[in-house]
Amino acid sequence: MNEAANQSAGNVNGGKALRGLLARIDHISNEPRHVGKLSAHDNSMLEVTGFPYPLGYSGRVIATDGREINAEVVGFKGAHTLMIPMVQDAPLRSGSPVFPYAKSSEAAVGDALFGRIIGPMGEAIDGKGPILTTETVPLSGLKGNVMRRASVTKPIDMGIRAINGLLTFGQGQRVAIIAGSGVGKSMLINQILDGVVADVVVVGLIGERGREVNDFVNRRNAKKDAVPTITVAVPADHSPSSRLKAAHRATAIAEHFRAQGKSVVLVIDSLTRVAHAQREIGLAAGEPPTMKGYPPSALSMIPRLIERAGNDSETGGSITAIYTVLADGDDLDDPVVDNARAIADGHIILSRSLAEQGIFPAIDVGKSISRVAVDIIDEDHHAAQTHFRRLWSVYEENRDLVLMGAYQSGSDPNIDEALSHWPIMVDYLKQKPRDLVNFGQSLSDLSGLFQP
Repeated sequence: MNEAANQSAGNVNGGKALRGLLARIDHISNEPRHVGKLSAHDNSMLEVTGFPYPLGYSGRVIATDGREINAEVVGFKGAHTLMIPMVQDAPLRSGSPVFPYAKSSEAAVGDALFGRIIGPMGEAIDGKGPILTTETVPLSGLKGNVMRRASVTKPIDMGIRAINGLLTFGQGQRVAIIAGSGVGKSMLINQILDGVVADVVVVGLIGERGREVNDFVNRRNAKKDAVPTITVAVPADHSPSSRLKAAHRATAIAEHFRAQGKSVVLVIDSLTRVAHAQREIGLAAGEPPTMKGYPPSALSMIPRLIERAGNDSETGGSITAIYTVLADGDDLDDPVVDNARAIADGHIILSRSLAEQGIFPAIDVGKSISRVAVDIIDEDHHAAQTHFRRLWSVYEENRDLVLMGAYQSGSDPNIDEALSHWPIMVDYLKQKPRDLVNFGQSLSDLSGLFQP
């Protein structure tokens, strides 16, 4: 009797499960799935008919060689949908079908990414096989309450004496490294990653030379005690949509580990290449150019990306973000430079003049600043920083006067002090690219030399 009752109950439960499965199948089958058709291809912009999906949605265009080419919705022209393909030289023809691809708006995350190098779509490009992840997060990030952003309260050890001592950065701070081409941005980033103290490092190599990507990976692999690192790489010859997606993917991965309460260091090298990618997309979609040819979407994208980093008061996790910014023609008033400098919590200006003198890192102390340093260091450290910066500023202001021989020693005690301390200040700034100086030693060296 009991056996019959159990069998009956099992049949009922099985029937409920089957009906639930059928209901889900019916629900899935009832959802419209629009397959578009390529109608025009003009200046890397695809026009697709019958593809009524929103901005940021992706599709796959079937090329004549059978490849599925990813493309992203970037605008509309009447009833036509405008899309940017991820591959610029694919053999596409009018009438090619365009299938929706929802997964392209998600980023696969998890510990399986440690030590891996992935492309803009999350594909493994390091030759180590597929990446077995089980979780995904939105590529554009989750919209959170601004009150969850906690203050920066403690310093983070960068391994660079000049940064630790003079431009103290905190855990969860957003920093822009600004310089012209060939002044040492990438070298400084590599040195920071060698010495930074964190749980996870996420690096986005956006629009860099292919050789630099390989050099970076080899350097990270050679350092056996390195922090677990995830690299998202897309070289300069890839499409603008690929470059943009890579930056958002790197940021989404960093957000995932922050949500686990971990201390994350996020590096985007370079933010300028990301802005250039958005400029190409915006202009192709018909946006009007503004300052130096940048459409509004390119400049508004910068604060949206940077604001995703920071501290989380609920989980205790943090994203300390470092963005390299290329100052085209050494122009520090470039729109991208100005936007990054305005929204970040501090910036490091690298001087071409110092770099040409063989000084590394070529940090222009007078033009660089950390906006949170005063809140995370003690009074003695702050006093030593202020003294150093004052002497640096006095020297820079009067250097031409001294070089012309128009200054007579003893006329101004401040100038005399700056002149006598200049070699000491330069020695403090200098550091070999492979050497690391911890936070304690950096402070000790500074306090011993520049106490007021």
